[in-house]
Amino acid sequence: MTDHAAVVQGEPVPKDRVDAFLETVPGGPDRGAGLHPSAAPPRDATNHDGASDNSTHDVALSAPARAERQRRRWATQVVVADELARRAVAERGLPPVAEVSPTRLLAVAEKDVADLGSIVAAALAHSPAARTLLTELEAEQHIPEEAVRDYYDRNRDCFLTPDALRRGVDPFGGRAAPTDFLPFEQVQQAVAGELRRAAGRRAFFAWFDRARADVVYAAGHEHPGDPAHPDHEHRH
Repeated sequence: MTDHAAVVQGEPVPKDRVDAFLETVPGGPDRGAGLHPSAAPPRDATNHDGASDNSTHDVALSAPARAERQRRRWATQVVVADELARRAVAERGLPPVAEVSPTRLLAVAEKDVADLGSIVAAALAHSPAARTLLTELEAEQHIPEEAVRDYYDRNRDCFLTPDALRRGVDPFGGRAAPTDFLPFEQVQQAVAGELRRAAGRRAFFAWFDRARADVVYAAGHEHPGDPAHPDHEHRH
């Protein structure tokens, strides 16, 4: 029996790290092992032994046992994300990040789970390195003024003035006056910031998918959405 949950760039990630993380989520991950589409495993994902647990063993497990195994698989993904982010931060020459607190209970907002998927949302809540990397990726995003203007023009309902909202002005009905909308110059910086954050998150998803493509998982620690094992889950 192996004492590691995964192998990252040739180095084992101890099961103890997964156990320590699970201690911070006593109730299980928000919305179970629900996954964002971008958190799906690579098509050729395998565990450390090259195959999933066999179906006979899966049938023998009780429903609570299978749920707990999925919870462990989910937790492994979060711990792997932290390990990969630590390496990425070091490779980029960024300042050292704080250690993960082994006792701080994990708190993940439902909106973050909906927007990011439970694995990425939990990784960002759990891992200072993941947050540092996301901040760096956001800062690298260039948002042209044309993109900001296009967003402003296509989402007029988001920029009604408080008075127009009180009067129930229809932003798409053709009767709204220019004064019913916040001026572009007034909201330009905020819109650019939102677009930069969205672009940074997309960059983080892309980085995570690339970075974990070569991760090898021990049996029982595979991605919870990996179809190679019978009780996989891939919820949105």
